[in-house]
Amino acid sequence: MNIILFDDDKRVNLLPLTFTRPCGELRVGILTIAEKWSKYVSEKISHITQDYLANKYDVCYQNENVYINGRVLPSSDLIDQIKALPNEESLTQNEIIIALKTSKHINNFKELVQYSSSKPNKKISCSMINHTHDIFTENSSEIKSDYDRLTEGRKSQQLSSTNTIIGKDIFVEDGVRAEAVVFNTENGPIYLGKNSTVMEGSIIRGPFGLGENATIKMGAKIYGDTSVGPQCKVGGEVSNSVFYKNTNKGHDGFIGNSVIGEWCNLGADTNSSNLKNNYASVKLWDYSKQQFLDTGLQFCGLIMGDHSKCGINTMFNTGTVVGVSANIFGGNFPRNFIPSFTWGGSSGFATYQTNKAFQTAKKVMERRNEELTEEEQEILTSIFNNTAEFRFWEKTSIK
Repeated sequence: MNIILFDDDKRVNLLPLTFTRPCGELRVGILTIAEKWSKYVSEKISHITQDYLANKYDVCYQNENVYINGRVLPSSDLIDQIKALPNEESLTQNEIIIALKTSKHINNFKELVQYSSSKPNKKISCSMINHTHDIFTENSSEIKSDYDRLTEGRKSQQLSSTNTIIGKDIFVEDGVRAEAVVFNTENGPIYLGKNSTVMEGSIIRGPFGLGENATIKMGAKIYGDTSVGPQCKVGGEVSNSVFYKNTNKGHDGFIGNSVIGEWCNLGADTNSSNLKNNYASVKLWDYSKQQFLDTGLQFCGLIMGDHSKCGINTMFNTGTVVGVSANIFGGNFPRNFIPSFTWGGSSGFATYQTNKAFQTAKKVMERRNEELTEEEQEILTSIFNNTAEFRFWEKTSIK
């Protein structure tokens, strides 16, 4: 199957994470959604996404194409239903297009809706990511599913005898380094990616996934339902959170029920509250409604977009949303919604101009032997322009 993952009109509910990626590139569990589909079909996955992202995430057409909603989490049952789907028919759930099989080359979501409206469809039930907080609430089940897919029919490498292993569901890829660590798999499996490192004194409970070349720092306390993406460095205390890729939380401090994007850095002793003092359900900023909406969750921490940073001792209130390329510092709690390209904290904000933001991004990426390309700069510039409405202080700026 030639799978093409498409962004639908609910993409806006997944901002700020989808400012910089298609829905299909969201990480939930150990793998991204696109990587999950690729594991099932052993084919490259392409995307139909926003125009400003299309050069980085292009689309590949073949004679027979299966267009799948990028927010859908694959399963063996869903794969079977898609394989059995006749050509020129679709699968839907609550009037949302889940999949469409056709030879037609479709360019965008609007065209897909129009084309599929005249085709027969079958109603099904499947799991989807509808809101940013679904990423951490679904993370436990997705870690377990990804673990099964990644380890099926394979043999784990052995860990050093200096480690303590409670339970048996732990899989160790080649090149893993871990000494004097406690791994507890009683509540779920633990996956240690290729060439990853877990430093001495760390305590990790499953379900847990550690990406390739990622590092858990000394004495870290990692509770279950947590994923640490490739090339990340994470220390301190973490619970039910997802770190995407190339992100650092290298020091003490608590992050819980949170999603942290790529190329982020959390300063020493950064803490995110994930529970209100009155135990009420948490509200999060909603980009589509441009207001705070009730999540229905008692525990909800920090949602942070790519390239954002915060200084030492930053305190994030319960249910804080930080956009792309924000730079946050200073005492006390900053506001619960921090727009993209923001510079400042509780004492006030200014606009973080792109030339300064790019200088920082280049230095950060060079440390991982990666380059801030012209393509990436164009994407970030589009985000800067498209989020100006949220920066009400535009008359002042960091130049």
